[in-house]
Amino acid sequence: MRAKLSLALGLCLSLTAEAHAQAAADDMAYCAQLSALYRRYLGNTGEGRSFPDVAAATAMSECERGNTAAGIPVLEKKLRDARFTLPKRG
Repeated sequence: MRAKLSLALGLCLSLTAEAHAQAAADDMAYCAQLSALYRRYLGNTGEGRSFPDVAAATAMSECERGNTAAGIPVLEKKLRDARFTLPKRG
């Protein structure tokens, strides 16, 4: 009985870890999409000069470091405020 319980618990923990890893990978991909949209359409003035938006730059940096919880909301707001449709989240 104890062996079955240990096996079931191990399986649950394994599945939870896999789901968490997939969610983290999905968040990283979504954050990268938001960063790319921001850089392409809002990151410059069209005259070859960039005017840094510190909040957006920090959010993109957070995304690159894997801190998607800090980067995603900022980039989503910046893009929504500029009337962009956000990409679908994986």
